[in-house]
Amino acid sequence: MASYLDSAPILTRRAVVGLIASPAAFQREETKLGKIDFPASGSPQARERFLRGVMYLHSFEYDDAREEFTAARQADPSFVMAYWGEAMTYNEPLWYRQDTESARKALARLAPARDERLKRAATPRERAWLGTVEVLYGSGSKEQRDFAYSDAMRQLWSTYPNDMEAASFYALSLLGTSHHGRDTRIYMQAAAVAEEVFARNREHPGALHYLIHCYDDPLHAPLGLRAARIYAKVAPAAAHALHMPSHIFIAMGMWDDVVSSNEDSWAASEARYKRKNLPLEDRGYHALWWLEYAYLQQGRYKEARRLLSIVEEDAVRSPSPFIRFHAAHMRSAYAVETGQQEVYQKALDLSDLDTPATVSYLFGRGFPAAVQGDAEPAVAALARIREHRNAAGTRQAAGGHEHHFYPPDLQVAGIVEKQLEGVIAMAARETNHGLQLLSEAVAIENKMPFEFGPPVPPKPARELLGEMLLAANQPREAQKHFALALERAPRRSLSLLGIARSARRVGDVVSAKAAYAELAQVRKKADVEWAE
Repeated sequence: MASYLDSAPILTRRAVVGLIASPAAFQREETKLGKIDFPASGSPQARERFLRGVMYLHSFEYDDAREEFTAARQADPSFVMAYWGEAMTYNEPLWYRQDTESARKALARLAPARDERLKRAATPRERAWLGTVEVLYGSGSKEQRDFAYSDAMRQLWSTYPNDMEAASFYALSLLGTSHHGRDTRIYMQAAAVAEEVFARNREHPGALHYLIHCYDDPLHAPLGLRAARIYAKVAPAAAHALHMPSHIFIAMGMWDDVVSSNEDSWAASEARYKRKNLPLEDRGYHALWWLEYAYLQQGRYKEARRLLSIVEEDAVRSPSPFIRFHAAHMRSAYAVETGQQEVYQKALDLSDLDTPATVSYLFGRGFPAAVQGDAEPAVAALARIREHRNAAGTRQAAGGHEHHFYPPDLQVAGIVEKQLEGVIAMAARETNHGLQLLSEAVAIENKMPFEFGPPVPPKPARELLGEMLLAANQPREAQKHFALALERAPRRSLSLLGIARSARRVGDVVSAKAAYAELAQVRKKADVEWAE
């Protein structure tokens, strides 16, 4: 073990970002990442970069975190925790992405073998921390390693109960074991741990971030509103932290707040993109997609179309699948919400996109056409959806992590297939058959875990069934389905319009007036008013 580490001071004070350099300099918004307390061995310069790396890591700014950990390693090559941090940047648990090979290479820079790496840890605590990441990138399938890593983090926190970093990363590790979509039991376990961290440090970026993820469904969202109101103020230097409050806001239908959060996040990501001269795919398309969806709910179609044009132009300039993924989702959302098919005039390569993006895109092409009685493109889109679903099912059956499909992926394909076939049937006056297919789509959606953000598929199944029931002169049944749709997607404009129309048709004047009033509030900045 390096002699310097034997005598190196351990950082035990609270690691406030503002203390890394002059306090005044680090009070600027662009440098604020939160506050953490993470004792670590190493030179002062290495510790400073390490702490920033951990805070970036908590905000899922993986590239920036890796830059900080690399700088910490270069400042002090014997600083074990810098290697831990660099390896951690290759694991994105909530997005089911892990670059195992790169992570193992990062650890190998410390020493080629696990036992040798552990011997280089300066303290028993740091040895325990390094041991957890060895489990994360050890043997077994990703699913097995996720569970083993979470258990290792639980043991670390149990050994060091005052280590709030151990608690925070344990909470995140729990979320990473929810492999089949939102598991409320797991999410609430993670929330209980993150709440303990938050109670002791109200500016902890990890606690705030993970609490938002734990609570970002309509049932639990009010519990996350406190964290949502704080997180962006605590860590404005992280574009993702500026976006994250909108997870709670969208689950509560707070469209003005969704817009503000994602406008701020997009602006921050653009500033970073230009400052660092990054490639196109490093622009903040995630926030852009959410912002487009919020604009669509507000009826601000011109603004939504402007955002769609940005990603469409970038998809032409770059071959990046990441950009085309967002172009696919944003184009389908625009077409479904507005009924405007012209956004599909330019082709988009779907060959390497995932199942939800592909089938959502195809649905967005076929659905407005079917509603408007244009059968040919609708039938063509339906055929491509079926083809893709069958191929995806074959790949899923092959098994193995390289063939992994998030389980709801095929459910998304099944929903849009039945939705589009149902609308085509309704247009052909096969009402009973169409309604049956749309009811089957609802049944599939009901079995899916709730997902945050813009809906995938882009048309909520109960909302569409409600619309078709209304068209079939069954307003009372339609009203029930619109009400249930609003439970899953509060204050969604087309569901509000549907429940207002159906309530009016059955003579429920009070409900109709309330729904129209709420719709008017949501669309107070709309480009054009819906004629009613």
